[in-house]
Amino acid sequence: MPTACCLVPSPNHTYPGHPEAPERFSGLGGWRSRSYAAQLLWLDPSPAGAEEVGRVHTARMLKELEQACRQGPAIIDLAPTYVTRGSFDDALAAAGGALACSRAVLDGTARNAFALVRPPGHHAEPDRPMGFCLLNNLAIAAADALARGVRRVLVFDFDAHHGNGTQAAFWDEARATYFSTHQENIYPGSGQLESAPHARGRIVNLPLPARSGDAAFTRIADEALAPLARRTAPELILVSAGFDAAWRDPLTALGLSPAGFAALAEALVALAEECCQGRIVFVLEGGYQATAVASGAEAILGALTGSGARPEPDPSPYPESDIRPRLDRLVEMHGLRQSQSN
Repeated sequence: MPTACCLVPSPNHTYPGHPEAPERFSGLGGWRSRSYAAQLLWLDPSPAGAEEVGRVHTARMLKELEQACRQGPAIIDLAPTYVTRGSFDDALAAAGGALACSRAVLDGTARNAFALVRPPGHHAEPDRPMGFCLLNNLAIAAADALARGVRRVLVFDFDAHHGNGTQAAFWDEARATYFSTHQENIYPGSGQLESAPHARGRIVNLPLPARSGDAAFTRIADEALAPLARRTAPELILVSAGFDAAWRDPLTALGLSPAGFAALAEALVALAEECCQGRIVFVLEGGYQATAVASGAEAILGALTGSGARPEPDPSPYPESDIRPRLDRLVEMHGLRQSQSN
């Protein structure tokens, strides 16, 4: 089966000087010349509808967001998050892209998928947009999958910022497991190791020191993510793919290289093959350096198609931080060491 893809660049969703801009996508393209071109199924998604969006966001939030957009351009929070007159439609289109990809995987049209969409979504909470995000694209797709009969989903979020919105959307949803890696002490300030005590083993947060890079994420995938997936047995894995975890990103200070993104994507695809018949959907979140976004996307598409294609090397020049103490603590806190031995 092919790998489904969609591209929602939202070129009119733009604000002077803002890093979440259409230029983020300027390095994307050229896929027809890739070795895996024949394996890609390009989708033409429809905008998300009121019922689908309403599974995650309140009616009041949606009404207020639409009104703010129609009166735009404007800054609507301190992140700063901006809207333009067309941003509400753009947000529905981005959510529709995530839905189209997840549905293609669930109905057997595609084996796996990648939604390259903006504006991003993982900071958008049920009752407010925030952090450059208007609607929570991945959460909308996950909620739709649950509504369609999927019994368990696993969300892995490797954006450099904590996905507070996705966590909030599934705070009390026993069918959803959420695991976020993110740089500590940056926006939005949530996602501490000890957070969500009511959901140990289901809501997992790992704040990372600056310059955590390729070796750190290999250990995270092997020692925490894989045991968590094997224990929770998801029927679908969804990934918030934030390329602001790249060492070149101008807004953050993590340390993933293109090779690190490729290794992480390959580990995630292998985990999906093991746990849920290969059903995995990546949804783009952050990433504010166009070259890093392009190389990250190439890494994911190479992993999803199984083509072995990898982006050009660009190793981080910084020494890696030691994550062992906090990773060990996370494994103990969520009972993952026992899962490692099962």
